[in-house]
Order: sequence, then structure tokens, then C-alpha cells
Amino acid sequence: MPSDQDLSVGQLAARSGMSVSALHFYERQGLIRSRRTSGNQRRYDRSVLRRVAVIGAAQRAGIPLATVARAFAELPSDGVPDQEDWQRLSAAWQQEIQARIAQLEHLRDRLGGCIGCGCLSLATCGFVNPNDAAGSRGIPSTLLDP
Repeated sequence: MPSDQDLSVGQLAARSGMSVSALHFYERQGLIRSRRTSGNQRRYDRSVLRRVAVIGAAQRAGIPLATVARAFAELPSDGVPDQEDWQRLSAAWQQEIQARIAQLEHLRDRLGGCIGCGCLSLATCGFVNPNDAAGSRGIPSTLLDP
């Protein structure tokens, strides 16, 4: 049953900072839910704001939407997840975020030397893939991963 507290898709977009098309996409992916009015307009419970905020934070951290969907599947589908639910979700992502941080630090530390010297020597540069050996395995020609 709709309430005065429900948000239209435009209101949800304005409150969350997400575009209407992004919200429609998240709904098609099952990440958020809406109800329809008698005029077939979407209405979102205010609790959807929190889910949209988590989606945005996860995307900024590089967490794939499929991972978000798996985490949301463990949250209550009706009503607002409590602090314990969100803490469990957050803990599950800690390791993935730490791995991303380590990868970015590694990239940052190695890029300075390579770009700084400008040689891009096939014989000595750790970023360049001599004789495109990785290319034959379908790996990009520059090896930036640790």
C-alpha cells in the first residue's frame, strides 16, 4: 500500500544523486524495488535511499554490481535492514577493498618510475611486455598487475 512517505523516481534521483536511468537499471537488475500506482508510476519506499547509497559507495570502491546483488540477497527484502545487516555487508567487502587498495598502491609506485624515465625499453621496462609474449595469451601488452 503506497504511503505519503513513498518517493517518485524523480524524487529518489534528486535525493540520491543518481540518474533516473541508473535507478531504472538498478531496478531491472533486482537491486531495488518499486511499487506502481494506479497510474503505473513507480513509487519507492524511503528505505530504498539507503540501498542506492550503498550501490553508489560500492561502485566508487570498484565493487561489481553482481557482488552488490549477492550481498543484497542476504538482506531483508521488505523493510529496512538494521545496523547489523549493514555491518555484515560491510565486513564482507573489506577484503575485496583492501585488495583493490594494494593493487592501486602497487600501480602508483611502479608508474612513477616508468613514466618518469620515459624509455619504455622492451629490454628493461617492467611494464612493457617484450616480444608481446602475453599478447599470444590474450593479456594486454602492458603488464600493470602485480
